[in-house]
Amino acid sequence: MSASSFLKALKAEGLTVVETGDWRDHNRNHKGPWGPVHGVMIHHTVTRGSAATVEICRKGHGDLPGPLCHGVITKDGRVHLVGYGRTNHAGLGDDDVLRAVIAEKVPPPDNEAGTDGNRHFYGFECENLGDGDDPWPSAQLDAVERAAAAVCRHHGWSERSVIGHLEWQPGKVDPRGFTMTSMRERIRDRLK
Repeated sequence: MSASSFLKALKAEGLTVVETGDWRDHNRNHKGPWGPVHGVMIHHTVTRGSAATVEICRKGHGDLPGPLCHGVITKDGRVHLVGYGRTNHAGLGDDDVLRAVIAEKVPPPDNEAGTDGNRHFYGFECENLGDGDDPWPSAQLDAVERAAAAVCRHHGWSERSVIGHLEWQPGKVDPRGFTMTSMRERIRDRLK
């Protein structure tokens, strides 16, 4: 999918999209290939404030240069595009989980981290502290559902191609505050 097709797919799913800087050409492709892409990964940011969250996801922090995802989903339900191509969002994860995503099966428990997820997944970072107490407004959850469905619809994937970071990499807990099972049900219903 081209950057233009990505933007078009998100808008066609009814999302409010904010294009941030040079997002179409902002990537980490010089660090390795992007693709083949097999799924969508959902994260929370452990940040507060939309503007600061978008900026961190665009530029990165410390030893992790940006972009840190393809789109940032803020509390108000807007999707801020910050990169396209390889982004620093997934890290190393479980090859058994990748095989399950490709086969569109229930992912097994993640128990190793040796496969490059930045190559194989679209990533959406969601503005949330990830402490289990920070609320997930309905507009934001609706945008998560729509953004994942937009990518799945374009590629002809089912909801089984959508995972949380916690299902990919041992020790990760994101997204915290809703279950990926419930989100996949929402995505499944939207794709019908």
